[in-house]
Amino acid sequence: MVITANTKIAAILKHNPAALEAIVSISPKFEKLRNPVLRKLMAGRASLSMASKISGCRLHELFEKLQPLGFVVDETVPAFAEEKREAPDFIRSIQKEQIVVLDVRPVMASGKDPLNIILEKIRALQPKQVLKIQNTFEPTPLMKLLQKQGFESYATAINNNLVETWFYGRSATAPPNNTPLTDATKNWNQLFERFKDRLQTIDVRNLEMPLPMLTILEALDNLAAGTALFVYHKRIPVLLLPELVQRKFDYRIKEISDREVHLLIFNS
Repeated sequence: MVITANTKIAAILKHNPAALEAIVSISPKFEKLRNPVLRKLMAGRASLSMASKISGCRLHELFEKLQPLGFVVDETVPAFAEEKREAPDFIRSIQKEQIVVLDVRPVMASGKDPLNIILEKIRALQPKQVLKIQNTFEPTPLMKLLQKQGFESYATAINNNLVETWFYGRSATAPPNNTPLTDATKNWNQLFERFKDRLQTIDVRNLEMPLPMLTILEALDNLAAGTALFVYHKRIPVLLLPELVQRKFDYRIKEISDREVHLLIFNS
């Protein structure tokens, strides 16, 4: 296979899965590619040129690692200019005094979930105010949730450790204060008994955000008919629940402790 600066990581891994170890050996920043969910998200978008910028390595280092695996390098092809989404109108016209900044990196670093803090800030926004969240990744699930509430959003990577995500409620309704869970706790034992021999089990307790939600959705995409998904989680996944309803899944929740929650997800 001939590779250039523009060859996608996904194409390289499909051609030769051994390339994963070669790429990971270059930089610790490629370790995330070991996770199947992140690999699916990142590898399909990132070219070798983009990967070199993300990791801080030279493009030639990637070529050197891949050549012994049988890849033929063509260095005559220039890297494409990276396409960037055009900033929406609300970003271009915003005034400094309209911006509410929320840096959730310290919260994430402490191992806590910043979701409730973010939603409180969203509810407190005044007309024409914009919330700027500073994080280490693009919060795709949150952006989708708030989009359904009428919020426009825009994310941009400032550097390897900072992604800024903007939310503006042009026609927004504030997200609910809580998710009604009364029905979600009913009949747990009966439903578990019903599916006990037809369970697929995953454990997302040790995954960093936003991997828990992405991993669960990935598992549901491949869930066999008549089978339920049993999930070990650290908390009730508030952002996931409306997505399950939209995808026509039913669910039950069993709180074991402050640090452990079990979910049973099945076709409604």
